[in-house]
Amino acid sequence: MFAVEVRDHIMIAHSLPSPTFGPAQGMHGATFTVDAAFFAETLDDEGLVVDMGLATEALAQALSPLRYQNLDEVPAFKGKFTTTEFLCQQIFDSLANASRSGGLGKHPVKRLRVTLHESHVARAWFEQDI
Repeated sequence: MFAVEVRDHIMIAHSLPSPTFGPAQGMHGATFTVDAAFFAETLDDEGLVVDMGLATEALAQALSPLRYQNLDEVPAFKGKFTTTEFLCQQIFDSLANASRSGGLGKHPVKRLRVTLHESHVARAWFEQDI
């Protein structure tokens, strides 16, 4: 399988109001490095999985509603725990929609993985066929 991966980052604030999260129950900030990997079983006629420029733009657009936001105040996230895993799926959904609607061009993307790095020692991802 072939893959192209692009990277960006976001800074957010949020709280995780459950004893499960220990000190992260209170309001805190996080800076995530975000990787989006686009997978294809074959290359297109020009030898691409996806155009890296389009992939970079799509990732930036997917992150735009999250960038510098207090996620506790985002109406769509009301009552949700905005964990790293949860955010991976939110970003995945945006990128999958971009792919389905032609926002990544007419490339053979079959699968997508979104990874959020919380630090150099911890990360989470969501991966699925699109």
